Amino acid sequence: MYPIAVVLIVAVHLAFVGYVIAGGFLALRWSRTIWLHIPAVVWGLLILTAHLDCPLTWLERGARAAAGMAPLPPEGFIAQYLAGVVYPAAWTAAAEATVLAAVIASWMLYARAALRRRRYGGGHAGADHRRRAERLL
Repeated sequence: MYPIAVVLIVAVHLAFVGYVIAGGFLALRWSRTIWLHIPAVVWGLLILTAHLDCPLTWLERGARAAAGMAPLPPEGFIAQYLAGVVYPAAWTAAAEATVLAAVIASWMLYARAALRRRRYGGGHAGADHRRRAERLL
């Protein structure tokens, strides 16, 4: 049972990291999700800058111990699954800077889209489609 828990925890953790990276771009389509992305990014920044352990890392450590699996390295999830796997471990600072640049770019695009929505009306991306449909009826 615990090995399955480890796999599920890792999957959720990967989804969270993916959401931190791409959530701002998702908010371009689903604008209300920006309010989920902001705290996710803040939490991610706190983990990296204040060297906090994520609760998912705590859960994985406990599940690994209960399953008799090798422990995570002291650096945690990113050191285990991303650094040296997705990108060379020596590129960690560059990877973090790239993620930060992606988040900033997505938020800038989001702000631009929000200003356009305000300026031209329409609360969300589907507003134009609704207006066209209303004209046809």
